[in-house]
Amino acid sequence: MAVHAVLLTYTVIALFPILLVLINSLKSRKAIFRDPLGLPSLDTLNLGGFEQVLLRSDFGLYACNSLVVTILAVGLVLLLGAMAAWALTEYRFRGNLLLAFLFAMGIMIPIRLGTVSILNLMVQLHLVNTLTALVLVYIAQGLPLAVYILSEFIRTIPKELKEAARCDGISEYKIFFAVILPLLRPAMATVAVFTMIPIWNDLWFPLILAPGEESRTITLGVQQFVGQYVTDWNAVLSSLTLAIVPVLVLYLIFSRQLIRGLTAGAVK
Repeated sequence: MAVHAVLLTYTVIALFPILLVLINSLKSRKAIFRDPLGLPSLDTLNLGGFEQVLLRSDFGLYACNSLVVTILAVGLVLLLGAMAAWALTEYRFRGNLLLAFLFAMGIMIPIRLGTVSILNLMVQLHLVNTLTALVLVYIAQGLPLAVYILSEFIRTIPKELKEAARCDGISEYKIFFAVILPLLRPAMATVAVFTMIPIWNDLWFPLILAPGEESRTITLGVQQFVGQYVTDWNAVLSSLTLAIVPVLVLYLIFSRQLIRGLTAGAVK
């Protein structure tokens, strides 16, 4: 009973800021400051923030940029991470331990420490103010954790399954794509969630690598409503509400796979 009470308390604390953003995005500016915890009523209901975000800004472009960057980065992280994890766990070769150590270092050392070097590299490659720069950085950011999680999951796959496929004359590429990859779906769903959320919410690299109007993401686009002296809180909260929706939908779709991936191997 105590465990459930603690978990319920943690859930309420975690969901409270999200609920606060949702209810205040539907209220007028005066109502937000007068009663930030109150639910919207007929007197305080105001959709002006959504109207300004959707009709008077380039929110659609920012959302599209975020979707493109997130989908490409997550997809490539999953593919490259699965291939690297398979190679590191299945084959023994010179440099195996060194590569595993480098991926582990990628988890321990924040990528933002190399921001200056990354910016210089992107300038030399003429990729500043492009979505390609963000995709490349996010792939480098997400690969270490993806390789670690997928490697641990691959180790739980019975060796007999792989050996039987080899005895049937199936090539190594087909074993990976036709046999191993389908079994990795729960772990890949876990990796996708852990990779997607930091990318979708990131402000640091879009601000540094892609601050141009045509390459802005949602998190950077929201900043246009925050002024030095005046902040349009209706528009800010409305844009944050719209930014939450895609992540929430994807979580609901992959929640079962996520739980399976987190609990895989727990009883082995």
